[in-house]
Amino acid sequence: MRKLYSAILFIAFGTTFLFAQQPQKPTSSEIYQKLEKLNFLGSALYIAAHPDDENTRLISYLANDVKANTAYLSLTRGDGGQNLVGPEIRELLGVIRTQELLAARRTDGGNQLFTRANDFGYSKHPDETLAIWNEKEVLSDVVRAIRKFKPDVVINRFNHRNPGSTHGHHTSSAMLSFEAFDLVGDKTKYEETVATFGIWQPKRLLFNTSWWFYGSREKFEKADKSKLLEVETGNYYPSLGLSNGEIASLSRSMHKSQGFGSTGTRGSQTEYLEFLKGDFPSDKSNLFDGIDTSWSRVEGGAPIGILLSKVTKAFNFTDPSASVPQLIEAYKMINQLPDGHWKRIKLSKIKQLITDCSGLFLEAIASVQRVSPKGEMKVAIEAINRSNASIKLNSVTSPIISFPTTLIATPLLPNKKEVLESVEGTFSGTTYTAPYWLNEKGSLGMYKVSDPSLIGLPETTNQFPVEFNMTIEGVQIKMVRNIVYKFNDPVKGEMYRPFQVLPEVTSSISEKVLIFATSEAQEIPVKVSAGRDGISGMVSLQHPKGWVVTPSQQTFNLARTGEEQTLLFNVQPPANQSEGLIKPLVQIGDSFYNEELVTLDYDHIPYQSVLLPSEAKVVRINIQKKGQKIGYIEGAGDAVPESLKQIGYSVTTIAPKEITKENLAPFDAIVVGIRAYNTVPELEFSQTVLNNYVNQGGNLIIQYNTNHRMVTKDIAPYEIKLSRDRVTDEHSEVEILAPNHAVLNSPNKIIPSDFDGWVQERGLYFPNEWDDAYTPILGMHDKGSKQTKGSLLVAKHGEGHYIYTGLSFFRELPAGVPGAYRLFANLLSIGN
Repeated sequence: MRKLYSAILFIAFGTTFLFAQQPQKPTSSEIYQKLEKLNFLGSALYIAAHPDDENTRLISYLANDVKANTAYLSLTRGDGGQNLVGPEIRELLGVIRTQELLAARRTDGGNQLFTRANDFGYSKHPDETLAIWNEKEVLSDVVRAIRKFKPDVVINRFNHRNPGSTHGHHTSSAMLSFEAFDLVGDKTKYEETVATFGIWQPKRLLFNTSWWFYGSREKFEKADKSKLLEVETGNYYPSLGLSNGEIASLSRSMHKSQGFGSTGTRGSQTEYLEFLKGDFPSDKSNLFDGIDTSWSRVEGGAPIGILLSKVTKAFNFTDPSASVPQLIEAYKMINQLPDGHWKRIKLSKIKQLITDCSGLFLEAIASVQRVSPKGEMKVAIEAINRSNASIKLNSVTSPIISFPTTLIATPLLPNKKEVLESVEGTFSGTTYTAPYWLNEKGSLGMYKVSDPSLIGLPETTNQFPVEFNMTIEGVQIKMVRNIVYKFNDPVKGEMYRPFQVLPEVTSSISEKVLIFATSEAQEIPVKVSAGRDGISGMVSLQHPKGWVVTPSQQTFNLARTGEEQTLLFNVQPPANQSEGLIKPLVQIGDSFYNEELVTLDYDHIPYQSVLLPSEAKVVRINIQKKGQKIGYIEGAGDAVPESLKQIGYSVTTIAPKEITKENLAPFDAIVVGIRAYNTVPELEFSQTVLNNYVNQGGNLIIQYNTNHRMVTKDIAPYEIKLSRDRVTDEHSEVEILAPNHAVLNSPNKIIPSDFDGWVQERGLYFPNEWDDAYTPILGMHDKGSKQTKGSLLVAKHGEGHYIYTGLSFFRELPAGVPGAYRLFANLLSIGN
């Protein structure tokens, strides 16, 4: 995976820091922002379907202007989309987008929640969406989120009343929210969450509408606005030096895998919210109108609000520690309140404020970045009081590692660092630190999460807590820090990574799909990686019936953590078409391991370690091909070049600046990667060269592009118009429109069964208008939709052929779909 370490600026509640695991070091202005939020007791929950669906302007406004406790509930993790920063798709893309959402929330000041719904790809209707998701379970997760977060205001991003007019996931998110609003206050519904979180009834449900939902600005101007609330979201925050629009743009720019970099905006901006349910506000500019958002809403809380108002008014920007004594008094008062929702939230917030104001720095650093269960590691503690506040460190404890019990209460003198090391050989952690929602095999539409306490969380937090038992201004307070790993990069300096517990051994096959175009055997390398020092054992390769693997097992011996050894197995396919999985199985003593470790190292998210089943798909295909040398112009990123190499093609990547007549001439075919005309600026000036290549006898294959933000509309020698037409049902019937055309007959005869076993979809963004020079090859449609004929278009141009296809080869080839390989080989072979 990529190794990119450049620092990124994040604004989290106004706090600048690199990643979630790095300690916060807020400025006085940022502390003041937190102090203002401490005196507001109101919550808002924004609900939509995917990462990037959220309106960051409104979330930032609620969190930073209104000062509300704000969260975004994304029903999915965005696994079904495309990736503009790397090759990862499906589960790994979901991990990336989860972290991008967390980065966005650290930027705009919100919190992040999820359901167990899996983004299985584009859906045309909520009926399909809810059938695949398991409507009852996703609805239960929405109910859980509302009962747990207890929002006063719930805001839908999408309209629940227009099923079939937009993405089925979008409409479903609104429909489920609309239904949940009436369920969360009923103790007879979803009783398992009643027992844990109690019932709750939000004050009102709103729909975050805009002129776009009305079809045009003109229609919106004429519409009845009696049920619309209007809020100003363009305000400027002097203490942060940013407008709300600028913060929102920084937040949206965190969605880098989707190419959603956003330019900051300044000036007045109005957001419209349509009232759907609950109590209609008297003041339509105040989303919390009629809701008590003061400390008076909590029994015995009014004096706390009075005290905190005094603290805020007297806040000393040159010496925030002057507020510590009064914050300690407020902490004691909050601690004496009856147990409840706001007590838990505000205790956590005020402890952080006490830490911030006193300049108290607490950190627990692991000696290694990863360790196997109960492995050898140490933790070094640093504690320093950078103020004149009276602070003592009484003890340091942890449920997973031991510290010396001889520690006596140690005064933390101003700016004098105290350090402490854990007792050697006492680490007891056993739970792996991979994304929890991938621990069990789910379904097409749902992740399986057996532990109810994890449902809805963006990730597992505080797996390795260290408790600092302090006395601050005479009051005992427990501060908790998670163990992290820190190292020095020669260029970047201080760098943080999550501390992780991972298996003592992992294995992997680098190629996830292995294509056998003939009955000849192939050598398959299996890489074994050590998760601890001094490890040895046996490796065997499980395989489908009819396949032969030799030798049956091999030994390995690894001396150091991180050391790798590659073992070669000879895999013989059957004579006829066949497919299945081969799975490395590692044995160490009486223990067996079958997991692969995948790391994601991008500069805009924390370092991620993901555990997946160690396996590869093997496919014996009866396939013929013509031509050999393929030139590939990369687009937004896909694994098609690697897939073509699997069936014996020689594939050369052509840099955009190298698209010249001379450079293209040697190739039997040129393939342009997905969304290249959306992401490669140089193609604006290269189409004439590509058209001339075709005219001189070349074969040019253009894969799908979106019709939005194209670098040029001239993507073909003849007129072609892209649309949003797509076929989302991978099982939909395919009609052969041109049965005698070469692309269906040579060198492979394409038959209906070649469209069996496709994954996620048939294709997307098909052209819906084209010149008569094109021949439409295939017809297909989703249930209830009219047939589209633009999935595969072929035109003769001069001596060569131009092909445009929206078929999802970028999904089908890496998934090892035999028919997709056979059809793509025909596309490459035409004219040869």
